[in-house]
Amino acid sequence: QVQLVESGGGLEQPGGSLRLSCAASGITFSMYTMGWYRQAPGKQRELVAHITSGGNTNYADSVKGRFTIARNNAKNTVYLQTNSLKPEDTAVYYCNANLDRLVYWGQGTQVTVSS
Repeated sequence: QVQLVESGGGLEQPGGSLRLSCAASGITFSMYTMGWYRQAPGKQRELVAHITSGGNTNYADSVKGRFTIARNNAKNTVYLQTNSLKPEDTAVYYCNANLDRLVYWGQGTQVTVSS
């Protein structure tokens, strides 16, 4: 049974930071491309960042220079360090695991940026 469990979301002030974590089980984690997506109310889900099995990363233009994705294969965990948060970063953040036609999603964690 595949599980992706996100944690680390919450309420943060503009300019603040949060570290999101996604713990995976039931997959050979090191083989998967891992990604973070987000969905704001009334908007489509969008890619935030992903990291390949080889460690290559890709970011949405809106978060470049502020967010960093990293993975720890020994812990089957992917992280998203979010810095310089803006109100427009408010969304539910979802963890994604992707290998060829195999795609899995976590349940999401809410990030709210507000003063």
